[in-house]
Amino acid sequence: MTQVSKYPISKNIADRIFEVFIKSLIKVKNDKDAEDLADDLFSPEEKIMLAKRLAIAFLLMKNYQYREIRDLLRVSLATIRKVSLCLNYGKDGYKKILGGIAKEEKLEDFFENMADKLLSIPAKSSKGGGAWRYLHNEVKNSKNKRHKAF
Repeated sequence: MTQVSKYPISKNIADRIFEVFIKSLIKVKNDKDAEDLADDLFSPEEKIMLAKRLAIAFLLMKNYQYREIRDLLRVSLATIRKVSLCLNYGKDGYKKILGGIAKEEKLEDFFENMADKLLSIPAKSSKGGGAWRYLHNEVKNSKNKRHKAF
């Protein structure tokens, strides 16, 4: 779980730091730069957490049930509810990003690729890797079955 320092900073400094963070994201021009920035900014666990939230939004937009999402991504129902609230009452950030990706490529392929990347990270580590390897293999098998059907 991520933690915020118990030593608060002023609102002005916090706002300025966030502004710099957003500008940093805007400056990313290609996949390699985005991956390098994500590697530098986030721990493997944080990257998984963020990717899962994006995957939850995608699955909710595809009308998956909460329990299906919970079982596939191994997330809590509370996390799914939080993402659902953002989808329904937020600023449409998920919808804009996922909609933009859908225009560039098939969203199904995007999700499969994202799931592969998401699940391959912890599968390489030893701590808790068994569950991740299982889920990674499930996604691979699902992808293979889908491609064989066509």
